[in-house]
Amino acid sequence: MDARVRRARRRTTRTAWVLRLVAIGYVLGLVALPVVSVVQHTFADGLAPVWDVLTSDDFLAALRLTAVVAGIATVLNTVFGVGMGVLLVRYRFWGRRFVSAVIDLPVSISPIVVGVALILVYGTYGWFGGALEDAGVRVIFSVPGMVLATVLVSLPLVLREVVPTLEEAGVEQEQAAQSLGASAWQRFWRVTLPTIRWALAYGVALSLARSLGEFGAVRVVSGSVAGESQTLTLYVNDSYQELGADAQRQAFAAAFVLMAIAVALIVVIAALRPKEERS
Repeated sequence: MDARVRRARRRTTRTAWVLRLVAIGYVLGLVALPVVSVVQHTFADGLAPVWDVLTSDDFLAALRLTAVVAGIATVLNTVFGVGMGVLLVRYRFWGRRFVSAVIDLPVSISPIVVGVALILVYGTYGWFGGALEDAGVRVIFSVPGMVLATVLVSLPLVLREVVPTLEEAGVEQEQAAQSLGASAWQRFWRVTLPTIRWALAYGVALSLARSLGEFGAVRVVSGSVAGESQTLTLYVNDSYQELGADAQRQAFAAAFVLMAIAVALIVVIAALRPKEERS
């Protein structure tokens, strides 16, 4: 009996080691090696060429535009996520489940399709594009269109983090505050917001990470003009497709910056996750 138990344990141990090696190899092949390759190609010629790229006008313009687009999109998604989360959890209305399903639609389809849909609606010959351009507002091939595209592809990320926390918290504390005479705004700022703060912070970090890395939808609606409508992801793509060592160096340096930002956000997200689960 003891011999059979020992053999079973040895087989279990071997199986566990095989699974571990497969998992490690999978992560190394798909994540670690590409990251190391980017770092290697970025600094292959030393720091001076990288510094030249990072201080060039086109790179700085792309960096600024990325920060503006991602920042505005994250703020809009945060306001929308919190407001819609409270609406979906605290109120019951006809079509509630349909609205919840539609919110997930933009992340369920290709970003390219999202970009094309925006052109059909806000382009020069779209539903609203002509009227908006007559009023002096240009959406497609400008910053507003890029913000709209980024907002759509990252729309539910804040919402889906806030909703479970609101559902778990219940309404008892808000009802108690209301019975003490607190207004709706006072209940939100003093009860609801502190309750969802870690879930909200986690959702904001996810939304920001998604916004910074968006490519497909922004590519369709921006035109990708260097120095004007080119984000960092578009800068990497356009530089990599050009011929010559300088263009390749630009692509690798910008990719390294995006990767460094992504790693920083992953660290923030990993730090926030336990706090969100405890809250």
